[in-house]
Amino acid sequence: MKLIDGKKIADKIKDEIVAEVLLHNQNDICAPHRPMLAIILVGERPDSALYVSLKEREAKKVGVDTTLYKLSASAAEAELKETIKFLNNDEATDGILLQLPLPDNFNADKIITLMNPAKDVDRFHPENLKLLMDGNEELLPPVCQVILEILENIKYNPEGKSACVIANSEIFGLSLAKILELHGALTKIVSPDDEDLAEQTAKADILVTAVGRPGLITAEFIKKDAVVIDIGISKVGEKVLGDVDSQSVKDKAGYLTPVPGGVGPITIAAALKNTVEIWKNKK
Repeated sequence: MKLIDGKKIADKIKDEIVAEVLLHNQNDICAPHRPMLAIILVGERPDSALYVSLKEREAKKVGVDTTLYKLSASAAEAELKETIKFLNNDEATDGILLQLPLPDNFNADKIITLMNPAKDVDRFHPENLKLLMDGNEELLPPVCQVILEILENIKYNPEGKSACVIANSEIFGLSLAKILELHGALTKIVSPDDEDLAEQTAKADILVTAVGRPGLITAEFIKKDAVVIDIGISKVGEKVLGDVDSQSVKDKAGYLTPVPGGVGPITIAAALKNTVEIWKNKK
């Protein structure tokens, strides 16, 4: 089994971002400025706080400014709505990133619809998802970019291959399956609670898991030499764990994204890339 180096892939994307920012400002010498990303963090989840701090750190490295808007888990929904409304109308804000998951007292799907789709960095707004479902790949959700970057890095052509996506989120499942389908894979979305889960996943040449259940995927779930992309990251105590039991699958999988160090760095880089694209195209 070969481990996929997410940091190396992310560094390549970030180098491209730096070049884009410099080039754009050179061509706009009258008003050079940096992209601005607004990050909204609701609640006190340690993992969410960690991910936000990593995004802020990496943004600084590539020339993207960030502003953090923190709300307590007990905040009224109206307060979150007002924050989004302000950012939608703020000309200085190029991109908006709502850190998920939200506390249980918030309806994430409803909140996402309030965002200006043009500023939606994660591209989960219904209008942006519709573009993806219609086959538009101009600006993809970072999680979809992760899949394509990984397959390109290992020089793996998905055309004609069987792909299986395990997800307990409809948004994640549909978007991940669609991007693989657009690149020629025969895709299937399954639930982590399906009784025949192992039987279904063991047929897949490409297995993507985005559940958040540490150790869910063991050797019996894996087809020999499959490409396994683990997006289901969880924090247990001080450890960051994925859906895949790497020790169990090491003699069966062909490729695996490790946790940590796999999809995480690429996802952050892809979100920053989207921020820069939005900034470049802003009227």
